[in-house]
Amino acid sequence: MSVSERADVVVLGLGPGGEYVAGALAEAGLDVVGVEAELVGGECPYWACVPSKMMIRAGNALAEALRLPDLAGTADVTADWSKVAGRIREEATDGWTDQVAADRLRAKGVRLVRGTGRLAGLRRVTIGDRTVEARRGVVLATGTRPRIPSVPGLSGTPYWTNREAMAAADLPTSMIVLGGGAVGVELAQVFARFRCAVTVLEGQDRLLAQEEPEAGELAAQALRADGVRVLTGIRARRVTHDGTAFTVGTDDETLRAERLLVAAGRHADLAALAVETVGLDPTAPAVPTDGRMRTPAEGLWAVGDLTGKGAFTHVSVYQAEIAVRDVLGRSGPDADYRALPRVTFTDPEIGAVGLTERQARAQGLRVRTSVLPLASSTRGWIHGPGGEGFVKLVEDADRGVLVGATSAGPAGGELLYGLSVAVHAEVSVRRLMEMIYAYPTFHRTVGAALGALR
Repeated sequence: MSVSERADVVVLGLGPGGEYVAGALAEAGLDVVGVEAELVGGECPYWACVPSKMMIRAGNALAEALRLPDLAGTADVTADWSKVAGRIREEATDGWTDQVAADRLRAKGVRLVRGTGRLAGLRRVTIGDRTVEARRGVVLATGTRPRIPSVPGLSGTPYWTNREAMAAADLPTSMIVLGGGAVGVELAQVFARFRCAVTVLEGQDRLLAQEEPEAGELAAQALRADGVRVLTGIRARRVTHDGTAFTVGTDDETLRAERLLVAAGRHADLAALAVETVGLDPTAPAVPTDGRMRTPAEGLWAVGDLTGKGAFTHVSVYQAEIAVRDVLGRSGPDADYRALPRVTFTDPEIGAVGLTERQARAQGLRVRTSVLPLASSTRGWIHGPGGEGFVKLVEDADRGVLVGATSAGPAGGELLYGLSVAVHAEVSVRRLMEMIYAYPTFHRTVGAALGALR
């Protein structure tokens, strides 16, 4: 294969992690080629984090207004989905944003190539009929794709993924959501709050199955309070579409709705990257990486979702910073995922960090836990309606440090910060109990939960 051009580094995929890697390496003086098949910035600003949080913000404001009759008489609140959808299209999904991001990279010195890149051997990438040889190496940052379950009849129907949901100009009258993970429960709540009849179908025995059982129960209670029908431990067995609506058959009943949203997780498509050309397994669920984001293949790094360390923008950028240091030969700490934070942006928000109780016990730790409702705090009592939530702590009793925590409530994601510091820095429980917790705040519940560890 002839080489058409050379560069120091080629970055495949310009989502949050890849964009950071390409820009930082170019600013450090390297000749960088950045390859992107869609929009610079990736899934997060156009179809995931940013537009979904705009929708959630609108839904939360509506729900808070509708709680007022319980407190102060009557209120007549209406919501216009088209205005919300218009704002999302205007601010989060247009080509202007992509152009700004692309221009920002070019200003840093990145050579931007539009197209789909594939590996073609060590330090070699093809984009169409173009070949680039990387003197230092290649960084994979292509992210993941929605996982579409192999339900008979589903393929070929006009089902939605998060992308179609974000771009919906019209509110459907009804919707079935396949999957009760973070994306499924967030979007189910948003659409329900704008008066769409929503049913969530989750095959596991609870929502948010990777988190604490208390988190899944809280999410289910919140969705039901918004009129969502929550079905757990039930799987879709067949899907049909008659041109106007979907029918989903289960072992127990048949469901029908105007729209079907598939939110069954995401997966890395390593075969599309031709990783076999550098000795990696194209059927693997993720690209294996060490603490410096190096893969087993020489001159190949990987960051972001396709590493299997958490499908979060903050993980991608964290890994990108480490990869940049390693490419440049600079020292720094290896990747450390002990205090990996994650937030499900339902109302109430559900934040978590580190290990769940089940995970800690599976690692053989001697565990102490506590669970306190936010309502036990003065702030929780003051907040009243919409203030549901809890704090759960997981302690390694032998070392006397927290190894995991969940903070759920009106500010669950923000309350998580202090707990993340405690888990990451391995601050002793005794030391945490000696802190002064401001009154009246939600985080005073943390102090009380420390005292309740058993």
